[in-house]
Amino acid sequence: MKTFPMFLKMQDRHVVIVGGGEQAAQKARLMLKTEAEIVLLSHELDEELRNLVATGRAHHDTDAPGVESFAGAALVFIATGCVGLDAALHALAKEAGALVNVVDQPDLCDAYTPSIVDRDPVVVAIGTEGNAPVLGRMIKTQVEELLEPRLGDMARLAGRLREAVTHHVAPEARRGFWRWMFSGEPRRLHARGSEHRAARLLKQAIAAGQDPQARLNGTVSLVGAGPGDADLLTLRAVQRLQEADIIFVAPGIDPALLEQARRDAERVHLPVPDGALAWPRERLEQRISTEARHGRSVVYLLAETPSMAQLEPFEALDDEGILVELVPGAMAAVPASAGGGSGQSSATF
Repeated sequence: MKTFPMFLKMQDRHVVIVGGGEQAAQKARLMLKTEAEIVLLSHELDEELRNLVATGRAHHDTDAPGVESFAGAALVFIATGCVGLDAALHALAKEAGALVNVVDQPDLCDAYTPSIVDRDPVVVAIGTEGNAPVLGRMIKTQVEELLEPRLGDMARLAGRLREAVTHHVAPEARRGFWRWMFSGEPRRLHARGSEHRAARLLKQAIAAGQDPQARLNGTVSLVGAGPGDADLLTLRAVQRLQEADIIFVAPGIDPALLEQARRDAERVHLPVPDGALAWPRERLEQRISTEARHGRSVVYLLAETPSMAQLEPFEALDDEGILVELVPGAMAAVPASAGGGSGQSSATF
């Protein structure tokens, strides 16, 4: 990545938009979604921008622009429509130390305006580093279809419940509780307009102090990397990597595969079997079993397709209520007899 995506706090900050026409209005519409103070720097404003000033949602600065015009701005948008003037204003804004976006001039941009899917406070930003804004908008349309319109309301509900969850749900059960809230019955009810039923269900689970889908212990998933390409991983393999608390990474795993894993999952990179630092098989099996007994979701990521023989050392965990499963990592790596050709079979004791 040449750019790093990050969300900026805009409360009690101001944004300067230079220009008074349609391009400036487009940036103003975007900033109206935030709590930032909008400063319009232009002698003339179109009707839309004049209305923003009249309603107090923006301030109009008619002074000749100087370095001081941009001092302290969280962002500066330059949209005069004149290439030479935009470049001169860019120089002034940079001298003031501002973060600058010059419309239609990527080389003069410190930051690019993404395509945004707005489910406030859930916000998805899609960027192409200025290379393909049309593609960004196409992806935005696809994401819009995936996220229900009322998802932001549910996120706010989660915020209101967070303190109660902290007080009543055990730390080891909280991640599962939130996963259930956003992927289980509460979200389905909320999406259908049954907000009160969803809230009641959540409060009942909080009062019980547990993750409604929790098992007594953790899980052990032996996940195969298959051919090794990240885009060939099965959906189930990706899900296990996303859910994992700890991942044991066998030698030979392409680092790109770990991009599919939860960012805060603990990762244990195993040395080559015949190396000086190699783990004895018994040590690895004991460590995996111990982590699962402590309630953690464990993934053992193998370069090859995992076999039933590799599951045998963990058979005893089944008697303790621990789920042990085999997850082939890619369809190309799954024998034709496994899983009815689905490529997502699992063997559970």
